[in-house]
Amino acid sequence: MASPLLLDLDAIDLDAVAADEARVGEVNPQCGLMRQLDYVVWFNDIITQGVGVKQVRDDEFWVPYHIPGRPLMPGVMMIEACAQLGSFLYRTKTPSLQFCGFTRCNDTVFRGQVVPGDRMLILCHEVEASRRRFISRFQCVVEGKMVMETTITGMTF
Repeated sequence: MASPLLLDLDAIDLDAVAADEARVGEVNPQCGLMRQLDYVVWFNDIITQGVGVKQVRDDEFWVPYHIPGRPLMPGVMMIEACAQLGSFLYRTKTPSLQFCGFTRCNDTVFRGQVVPGDRMLILCHEVEASRRRFISRFQCVVEGKMVMETTITGMTF
């Protein structure tokens, strides 16, 4: 059974842009084909919750190879999108950090498919944070349906 959504999406303007692609690029080191967070639509005042967007395009590097004729976004790319939102929020809250790496991924469940043309919303809720480590819950949502959920632990290096 799927968990309830981490955030009330009806209370968030999903067409807003709180951090555009350029800002995400300033905060996160991923670029080119590895950038899986396009922009952030919302985060709360204390930067412990947020919603990011990955617009899944027809020209993603995996499309011709991950199930030819029926491309499905690889689960690892969905996890990477979550990790990038978590890193963006943590590094925005703690701007002096040099690097954030991920040390653990737990309780991951895939509940649906993500395909080219989908707008995947990434929901984040920080569970715990300290100066060097954070744990956040994530959910990915496409057209109102949760397609994945996971818990990711990150550390600063």
